[in-house]
Amino acid sequence: MMNALLFERPIWFATGPLEMEEAQEMEDFTYHRPVLVTEAVELLAPRAGALVVDGTCGGGGHSAEILRTGADVLALDQDPDAIEHVGERLAQFGGRVTLRQANFRDAGKVLDELGIVGIGGALLDLGVSSRQLENAERGFSVMRSGPLDMRMDPRRELTAALVVNSYSEEDLTRLFRDLGEEPAARRIASQLVKLRKTTPFYDTLQLAKAIEKIVWRHGRRHPATQVFQALRMEVNDELGALEEGLRVLTKRLEPGARIAVITFHSLEDRIVKNFFRDRSREWLDRPEWPEPQRNPDFAFKLITTKPIEPGENEQRINPRSRSAKLRVAEKI
Repeated sequence: MMNALLFERPIWFATGPLEMEEAQEMEDFTYHRPVLVTEAVELLAPRAGALVVDGTCGGGGHSAEILRTGADVLALDQDPDAIEHVGERLAQFGGRVTLRQANFRDAGKVLDELGIVGIGGALLDLGVSSRQLENAERGFSVMRSGPLDMRMDPRRELTAALVVNSYSEEDLTRLFRDLGEEPAARRIASQLVKLRKTTPFYDTLQLAKAIEKIVWRHGRRHPATQVFQALRMEVNDELGALEEGLRVLTKRLEPGARIAVITFHSLEDRIVKNFFRDRSREWLDRPEWPEPQRNPDFAFKLITTKPIEPGENEQRINPRSRSAKLRVAEKI
């Protein structure tokens, strides 16, 4: 039975062990509801006693399930709030879980500090946690007033306010178009550059309302959603971290160990898809070559040839899961 004192809302209404466990799971999701937990852990197939790196531990949902398989976990997250929460949530597992505030791109440095050479698996869940989105002070929300921040790691210097107020019109256009996939990227960038000359942007609602006036609202999604997504990805260098993190974790995987990645953005999914594909081809061939050559990057066997997506029930319970895609590969 899990310790009810670890959570803010009491679970005194649970009357037996099964009810207590179910109530505890409800408590865990008040911080963040993880996506594709069963599928990710089953395909990751961690071995008892092996060390799995959860590079984005968030609310601890995936880490908890990995620990229940008998594997140990090195839980990383660049958000200190997440590390504090996971430390409380997973306290029952004692020394089987190690926590570090770090971006998964720095997993190699953390492993070196711990004296660990190889790992028995790795998991990356690239989504933003519910806690981050709903905490106005973090600056991720288009619906709540807060500082225009968006840093997952408060130690970083770049903020969303610095991006909006200092990037050139061309850079903002590229940002909103490429990372936000925003059709009105140029028009939004042009207007924001004009507006910031008299009133710089420092508040999330201030920016969200300005964008709403530029493109108006169509449907349920707030018109600033894609711009906010682009700013968040830029501030946290999410694509750069993903590319570097995949390389670092792949080098550390032991033979037979697997890496699972859950993405929520087409650019992220493309990076993971290409990374796995390019390293799962044993031989390369080109028209100008006299014969095929062995691929120097050959490292994987694909476990998922197509991405795994949430089922209808999970999408209904957790609408934020709709864009999730899970890909898994095994180290040769």
